[in-house]
Amino acid sequence: MAKLDIKNQLGEKVGDLNLNKEVFGVKVNDQALFDAVQVYLSNSRQATAKTKVRSEVRGGGRKPWKQKGTGRARQGSRRSPQWRGGGTVFGPDGNQNYTLKMNKQVRDLAIKSALTQIADKITVVDSIKFEKPSTKEMVKLLKALNVEGTTLIVVDDESVNIETLLSAANLGNVNVLFYDEINTYELLNYSSFVFTSKAISNIEEALA
Repeated sequence: MAKLDIKNQLGEKVGDLNLNKEVFGVKVNDQALFDAVQVYLSNSRQATAKTKVRSEVRGGGRKPWKQKGTGRARQGSRRSPQWRGGGTVFGPDGNQNYTLKMNKQVRDLAIKSALTQIADKITVVDSIKFEKPSTKEMVKLLKALNVEGTTLIVVDDESVNIETLLSAANLGNVNVLFYDEINTYELLNYSSFVFTSKAISNIEEALA
């Protein structure tokens, strides 16, 4: 069972935390990780692509040429699909549904696999609270914890305040999530991680 130091906001050790091997020490399932990321990306996709059918394109009210006597194929409108500038057949209509569903057991396995992969990159703090919103204080905190690069901060309701969330808002390489908001994609998308000790306890309680 892995043991991590619990630090305060000054970077000083104030305790130890044993990680539950049923959550942070499982056999990594690559297929579950892949499926979870695909589901996340698909469910984040918006149906913005749209083409016009022949009833929506401009023009085409007049018959191009008479029905008989020209030697050419009969045509009823310049906006038929076979014409340049004509309507599209079976194109996207803006109502596409890209939503995918995932079995809860597989989703939990994917999250546990991701947590296992990042376990050695996690820094644990007892709490993260500021007196006022301050980007400078958040940068100072991360420096004290020796955290660099893209950083995901996972918190719980008791160990943070609204000033904490606002202090990270202007940092493009830092994201703050509550423990019940974590997902496989976010866990795999960062290089460093800061968890409050209570957030880890809550995650273990939910997944173990």
